[in-house]
Amino acid sequence: MKLKNVLIVVEDINKAKQFYHDLFGLEVILDNDGNIILTEGLVLQEKKYWKEFLGKDIIPENNSCELYFEESDIEHFVEKLESYYPEVKYVNRLMTHSWGQKVVRFYDPDGNLIEVGTPM
Repeated sequence: MKLKNVLIVVEDINKAKQFYHDLFGLEVILDNDGNIILTEGLVLQEKKYWKEFLGKDIIPENNSCELYFEESDIEHFVEKLESYYPEVKYVNRLMTHSWGQKVVRFYDPDGNLIEVGTPM
């Protein structure tokens, strides 16, 4: 068995699709009306469908998991992030951990936590 995809819930699937394309270069592999599979195994699911399937409320910014990306030129990435999405809500701005890795953490427009770090 292998892990195939990671699914996140989004309010506006087109806005989310644009966000992940703009910042991470993810492309659409399959679009199933409210459920989009992107490259790298990320799946976007519209909130209304997910809530119907689950029968529970969706809690943005719940901090229970994060999407992790690596980027060698993290300073350039942060410039791009702030240029494309100046309203981004940070958990922590660019910082350097004691082991030397640089990271930035922020929420996507739907409150999904994202970390971008330099390769280890």
